[in-house]
Amino acid sequence: MNAEKISAVCQAMIDYYSGDPKRIQHFVKVHAFAKLIAEKENLSENEVFVIEIAALVHDIGIKNAEIKYHSSMGKYQEKEGPSEAKKLLETLNIDAQIIDRVCYLVGHHHTYKAIDGIDYQILVEADFLVNIYEDSLPKSSAASILFKIFKTRTGIRLLKTMYALENV
Repeated sequence: MNAEKISAVCQAMIDYYSGDPKRIQHFVKVHAFAKLIAEKENLSENEVFVIEIAALVHDIGIKNAEIKYHSSMGKYQEKEGPSEAKKLLETLNIDAQIIDRVCYLVGHHHTYKAIDGIDYQILVEADFLVNIYEDSLPKSSAASILFKIFKTRTGIRLLKTMYALENV
């Protein structure tokens, strides 16, 4: 049942970002890393479900942010994302409690000082794994992000392996 809902959310997001392969590629990659981290960290099925949905919709606010503010800055994504995520998820009959947590995560995924749960931590780590690559950040930036942001055993291992930071 959860797998079908995840597939439905993924397809809905692909439809939402029709014509924007960069955004589609981004959320698909963030989803893959978030799912991997959540599973390797032995989270419950429900926790993995929340993380997967949040990873798929985490940047849903970009479209409206670019229209309203002519910017995709994180603060605008956080402002515009929750209402769009709620609308999309309600059309897919996702449970209201899950929608509430996902909307919270969407509305905070660029705020790193108040990470209040493992789902939030994993979403941030997965997003960074993809953003470091997509933004072509130097190895020194990856190392700095590792120390400032990453907490999960799996996320740390992935970042260290991807950017050859084994001795850091």
